[in-house]
Amino acid sequence: MKQRVISIVIAMSFVLMTIVGASAADTAKIGFTYIMSGPLSAYGQFAKQGAELAIEEINAAGGINGKQVEGFFEDSTGKADVALRAIRKLVYQNNVDMLIGLDSSGVAKTVVPSIEQMKTPLIITHAATPDVTGSVCNQYTFRISLNLAQNVKAAALLAKETGAKKWTTVGPDYAFGHQSWEYFEKYLKELNPETTFLPKDQVAFPPFKTTDFSAYITKVMSSKPDGVFISLWGGNLIDFVRQAGSMGFFNGDFEVLFSLGAATEVLTALGDKMPEGLWVGTRYWFLANDSELNKKFVADYLNKYGVYPSYNAHGAYSAVYAYKAAAEKAGSLDKMAIVKALEGLKIEIPTGMIEFRKGDHQAVTDAHWGKTAADPAYPIRILKPIKIFKGEDVTPPVSATGCSLGANM
Repeated sequence: MKQRVISIVIAMSFVLMTIVGASAADTAKIGFTYIMSGPLSAYGQFAKQGAELAIEEINAAGGINGKQVEGFFEDSTGKADVALRAIRKLVYQNNVDMLIGLDSSGVAKTVVPSIEQMKTPLIITHAATPDVTGSVCNQYTFRISLNLAQNVKAAALLAKETGAKKWTTVGPDYAFGHQSWEYFEKYLKELNPETTFLPKDQVAFPPFKTTDFSAYITKVMSSKPDGVFISLWGGNLIDFVRQAGSMGFFNGDFEVLFSLGAATEVLTALGDKMPEGLWVGTRYWFLANDSELNKKFVADYLNKYGVYPSYNAHGAYSAVYAYKAAAEKAGSLDKMAIVKALEGLKIEIPTGMIEFRKGDHQAVTDAHWGKTAADPAYPIRILKPIKIFKGEDVTPPVSATGCSLGANM
C-alpha cells in the first residue's frame, strides 16, 4: 500500500511538472528593468504602466505567436550594479525571452557590454547616451527611443533659429550632461560658425544629488549669455525650474532651451510653476501625432491611468509591440531569431513610423520640441507651437557613431 501511494505521488509530480513546463513554454516572457524607487521612480512607474497596457492589449488579441505575454519587473534603483543583478535575475532565474528598459545613461553604458554575454535581446527605451548604439554597441542591444545626439541635433537646429550667439549650459555632472553639451557645441558650431560657447569654468554642471541650485543659477545669470541650453531632467529639473523662477532667471534677456523639459512627469510636478514661452524637448509628445494609433494609445492610457502618457510610458509600450512585430516576423521566440528580425525592422508606433537601423540598432525616430503654453483643456503645460524634426534629419550616420555592426544604412 505504501509503495502504491509513493508511485501515485511520483506520477502526479511528473504530470504537474509537465503541465508547469508546458505552461511556461506557452508564454512569452519579457523582463523590464527601470528605476522603480527613490526620487526618480515616476519614470519607472510610467514605464511600467505603458508596458502593462501593451501586454494587456496583446494578450486580449491572442498574444504573440499564440503565446500569452508575461511581464517581470525589476528595480534598477538607478545604480549600475543593482541593474546588472536585476537583469541577470531576469535572464537566469525568470528565463525571460526579451529585455526592455534602462533609464540612466551611466547605468546603460555599464550594463550593455554584459548583454552580449547573456545572449538575450534588449530594447532600451529611455537611456540616451549615444555610446550604447555607438562605441559599446553589440548585436543584442537596440534602442527604440530618441538618443542624446538626435535630440541635441534638433536643439541645435532650433538654437540657430533663435539668433542667440553666446551660449552656456546647465547639466547634470555625469556622462549625460557633459555629452549633451559637447554635442550641442559641435552641432551648433557646424550650423553657425559665428556661435561662441562659454568655457568650462563658466558653465554649470551640478552634481546629480544637488537640491539647491541657487549658486548655479546665479553663475549662469552673471555670465550674461544670449542662450542657455539645459539638460537637467527628473527631480533635478523640477527643483531647478522652481528655484530659477523665484530668482528671476526666466525674466532674463536670453533664450532658454530645455532638452527634456516636456517630460509629462516634470510638467505634472511643476503645474503652473513651469513658465510659458520656453522651448522644451521630449522623446515623445502625446499631441504631436494625429494618427489613429496615437489617438487610441493616448485615449486608452488616459482612461486606464488618469494621466497623459509620458515618453517613458510610450517607450515601454512601443518596445513591447516592437518585440511582438519581430517575433511574428521571425515566426519564433528564439533569441537570435528576434535579433535578426529587429535589425532593419520598420514599425508604426504612436510617435510615428520608425526603423531600427541594421548598422547600429538605433531607431530612426522624430524629435519633438515646442514652446510651453497654458491651455484650459489640459492640467499641464502643453507645447504650442510644436516643432517636429524628422528622424532622417537629426540622426547621425552610422559611420559617425563608432559602432561597427554593419554597413552604413
